[in-house]
This record gives sequence, structure tokens and C-alpha cells, in this order.
Amino acid sequence: MNLAPDSTTRNGSSPDVSTTATSMPAPYVPPPSEAPLKEIVDLRWSDPFRWLALGWRDLMAEKGICIFYGVCFWLMAWLLGAVFRSKPEYAISIASGCLLVGPFLAMGLYEVSRRREQGLVPDLGASLTCWDSHLRSMGMLILVLIVLELLWGRASLVVFAVFFNTGMPSTTGVIQAIFNLENWEFLAVYLLVGGVFAGLFFAVSVVAIPMILDRDTDAISAAIASLQVVFGNTAVMFLWGMLITLLVLAALLPWGLGLLFIGPWLGHASWHAYRGSVRWLDEDVTMEAS
Repeated sequence: MNLAPDSTTRNGSSPDVSTTATSMPAPYVPPPSEAPLKEIVDLRWSDPFRWLALGWRDLMAEKGICIFYGVCFWLMAWLLGAVFRSKPEYAISIASGCLLVGPFLAMGLYEVSRRREQGLVPDLGASLTCWDSHLRSMGMLILVLIVLELLWGRASLVVFAVFFNTGMPSTTGVIQAIFNLENWEFLAVYLLVGGVFAGLFFAVSVVAIPMILDRDTDAISAAIASLQVVFGNTAVMFLWGMLITLLVLAALLPWGLGLLFIGPWLGHASWHAYRGSVRWLDEDVTMEAS
């Protein structure tokens, strides 16, 4: 009897290793990114005040354009306040609408500062249409911001529902609840929830919109870069956020008229915050070559 193993059976049960290796597809290697390289700058405590000084310089140099944008900011704040006083249930909807318009207005101010930085003459018409070539990225970023705002509004409603088990208070009741120190537990939770969402909102957007204008990056890359700036310079960016908050609160008194100047001022300063926080390496190469 021939006890030698059959070659056909042997090959069928144990396939040739060399044949199997050549038949396997090659592993996928993603192509190198064509996006320009950047680095996050290590910020100093004095940088936020420098950004404000640069923003004030732009404001004084282009007063006419800045007044136009200041009036737009004031009208948005006036509309939001009027709706909150008469129909508070629609305040979130109006705030979402303002959130849609606000970034486009801010981008116009960034365009003015960008043109001044490049030695070009700022133009109101160009600032009003600078977003049209970045509409897809801007739309995606604004969608993310609106989702955050809606979650913020929902979380605020949950806080009210927990502390006001008799139902949602009226507009007067809301104001009294917020400014009544006897409701310190409600105030603490409300400010904590609001602070978390405000910080997240700030971290996602602080340099994202000017980066889209400057480099035409996609919304995800811009948001990630913004988070890198915040988490890489947490203390300095916290100071920057507090300065913005204090200036906005000061602008609301009286009747929000301070927004006529503080709104454009912060817009210009935010452009310089982006330019001071993110360094593009291809710009350094260009400067060295020239």
C-alpha cells in the first residue's frame, strides 16, 4: 500500500505560503497631506492685551466700516432683548438666527484686518462678500455651533425644570430668579452648566472662522486647530475669554450702545488672536526666501 500523502490533498489543505502572500492586497497607505504645516504658538500673558491694542488700531483706521458692523451687532442685541422681554419662548430661535448671521459679520471684520495686514485697502463691499468662497466650510462650522447652542438651551431648560417644579417662570420670574441671591443653588448650577457650554463654544470657534477665511480650511480642521490653541494655552486663552466676556457685558450698558464700538473692536482683535496663536510654516519659508 502506498502511504505517501497525496500531493493534491496536501496542496488543498495547506496552501502555498508564497502564493498566498502575493495574492493578499497591499496595505493602504494614505497619501501625504497637502495642507500647509502649522504650529501652535506658546502664548504669553501679555498677548491678549496686544491683540486688543492691534484691534483698536484697526478700529480707528477704518471707522466708517466699523460703525456699519457695530450697528449690525447692536440691532441683533436689541432684537434678542426685545424678544426675550415679550416672548421668551422664542428667544432661543432668535439667538440661533443671530448665531447664523454673527459669524458672517465677524468674518467681514476679519477681512478688513487681513487686508490691512497685507497692505491692501479695506473695502466694505469686499468685507460683505468675503464669505462666498468659503460657504461650505462656514456652513458646516455654523451647524456645529447651532447644535451646541441648542444643547445649551436644552440644558438650561432642564435646570429651570429641576428648580421650578411649578412650571417655567415668566420673563419677570426668570430675571428675578437669576438676580435673587436666595436662589444661590440655582445660580450655581445654572452658571456651571452655562460655563461648560460657553467654554466649549469658545474653544471650538475662537480661531476657526478666521482660519477658514485665511486658509480656506475645512470646518473640522479649523475646529481642531482652535481646540489645540485653547488646550495648548489654557490659562492665556481663559484670560482672553474673560476679557471678551467683560467687554461684552460692559457694552450692554446702557441699552447695548457699547456694541457699536466694542463689537467691531473685538472682531478685529479676534483676527489678531488667530494670527498670534497659529503660525504657518510656509509663510516662514516665503519670508526667508524673500
